Amino acid sequence: MLTNDAALVLFSGGQDSTTCLAWALERYPRVETIGFDYGQRHAIELTVRPGVLEKMRALKPEWAARLGEDHMVDLGLISQLSKTAMTEDIEIVMQENGLPNTFVPGRNLLFMTVAATLAYRRGLSVLVGGMCETDFSGYPDCRDDTMKALQVALNLGMDTRNKLETPLMWLDKAQTWQLAEQLGGQPLVDLIRADTHTCYKGERGDLHDWGYGCGACPACELRARGYRLYHSTLAVNRDTSAD
Repeated sequence: MLTNDAALVLFSGGQDSTTCLAWALERYPRVETIGFDYGQRHAIELTVRPGVLEKMRALKPEWAARLGEDHMVDLGLISQLSKTAMTEDIEIVMQENGLPNTFVPGRNLLFMTVAATLAYRRGLSVLVGGMCETDFSGYPDCRDDTMKALQVALNLGMDTRNKLETPLMWLDKAQTWQLAEQLGGQPLVDLIRADTHTCYKGERGDLHDWGYGCGACPACELRARGYRLYHSTLAVNRDTSAD
């Protein structure tokens, strides 16, 4: 039976999905996670996932009690269908359609459909994803309208009343860092900085102030710019409090 107090979080091991996991753990007494191996070029995120989950459990006793099973799903067919900079070692460039070639057509649609299928079996009625159309690369499957339409289609097709939650939809990256701090304090910010992975190129050589990454790909640029804006806002707030 589907219950409104149980959530399934699309968890990649990156900044956004980790923040969404914390958001869900603060709201739902039962939370499970799902990850996808789709032949991604930066498969390092699959390596960091288990460690991030364990550290999330250690942050708060109530999170440890609420965080349940993790599910890994093989969606290698995505890499067979698409030739993108996310699935092949090619240069990241803009395409004629105005989208970067890091866009993987249908990826989030498949992710949510598979997640809804698993949620049906597991009795989970809330699907949580890190899609965002404020600070993003223009991916059409990250848009709020896409998620709302998909929620309608999934519920019609499965005769359910699942809810798709996208807590980052209208937040920029600085606000995403701020949300992490609100949810888990400095320990969660530190975990996201040092243990999650977002870089499209899979670089984990040097730990920057904002985390690991190449520093040049679109994901790193967004993450770094957001962190520095967040950090500068913290500094201003401290100075204001001191006055």
